[in-house]
Amino acid sequence: MSDQSFWRDRPVLVTGGTGLLGRSLVPDLVARGANVVVLVRDRVARSPLLTGALAERLTLVYGAIEDLELVTRVVNEYEIDAVFHLAAQTIVGTALRDPVSTFTSNIHGTWCVLEACRRAKTVRRAVVASSDKAYGAHPTLPYTEDAPLLGRHPYDVSKACADLLAQSYAAVYGVPVVVTRCGNLFGGGDLNWNRIVPGTARAAVRGTAPIIRSDGTPARDYLFVGDAVDAYVRLAAEAHRDDRRGRAYNISEERPLTVLEMCRLVLAAAGRTDLEPVVKNEAAHEIPDQRLDSARARAELGWKPAYGLEAGLAETVRWYRDYLETVA
Repeated sequence: MSDQSFWRDRPVLVTGGTGLLGRSLVPDLVARGANVVVLVRDRVARSPLLTGALAERLTLVYGAIEDLELVTRVVNEYEIDAVFHLAAQTIVGTALRDPVSTFTSNIHGTWCVLEACRRAKTVRRAVVASSDKAYGAHPTLPYTEDAPLLGRHPYDVSKACADLLAQSYAAVYGVPVVVTRCGNLFGGGDLNWNRIVPGTARAAVRGTAPIIRSDGTPARDYLFVGDAVDAYVRLAAEAHRDDRRGRAYNISEERPLTVLEMCRLVLAAAGRTDLEPVVKNEAAHEIPDQRLDSARARAELGWKPAYGLEAGLAETVRWYRDYLETVA
């Protein structure tokens, strides 16, 4: 949103602030003048939200989103106007190994946040992070927002449930909540090395062959985190409108790439095209092809990627190079 004054002095709650999206969204909101409260479960090592100059401008509350009374207290005591619910267990492999913890965080946690919004008299806008994974496997692509949510594997199901919960609270209780369904986010700060961008960037910096867990053919949309932040801020500013409440928005550059293609783009951004990926073909329960139609976001929010894939990857690789030099 171009009007920076909109967020000035506005009380905002961000869950999942130490995650990939949160660590970019929170400083953006602070720069816009918002009074940001961050709900933090774990002390994440080296997180800029927990130490340094940024932390001094935040209100940090420690606890779990599954604690309804805690979330309700935070929303009420800080008179929260805007909620960005990003907290989730986001690793597909973790969800496969321990579905209950993923369901607890992603489903139970979401209804607690929504219930706190329903109870509060101050919340005028809320954004719930769903995912393109909520769509599951479809014969017709790209997904539009009207496509059914057919998630079947634990992570996919957890995001579909969170998505439907948000729609329910909007339809039945009038909670001013909207839903985002983004492609695969990438950017500096993601230390989940089994993901394609962090893992490949680390391999490139260290001069080793990157590992591809799948057979390299699954196609995905990839979105730089800076472009996602812009979409979230634009959407939150309009979530109070009757014609926005309960709606879902696909957020994507609309440029699907196979895992192998994305791996090679990361290597190119790092100047290491001499490295050859090792394809393990060990991943299970991969949806073969996912792609999003973002026409609604373009038409209704005026959103389009400002960075784009190549510029985003260049910035991301720089971050990993700097980070890995400090921890070597």
